[in-house]
Amino acid sequence: MDPRVKIYRLDKGIILVGKAWEICAKIKEYSRIYGTVNEWIKDESKRSIKKTLS
Repeated sequence: MDPRVKIYRLDKGIILVGKAWEICAKIKEYSRIYGTVNEWIKDESKRSIKKTLS
């Protein structure tokens, strides 16, 4: 994961923090893995991403 982009995965959504071009690149990266944001949220096997602000 790019250290400049912070990803906070919540129960009902995802928050990405960083520069606009970095966030766009990160969304493209994850779009290759997940078809929808809902799939990304529900994927319990990748819980290494910070889960805060819940």
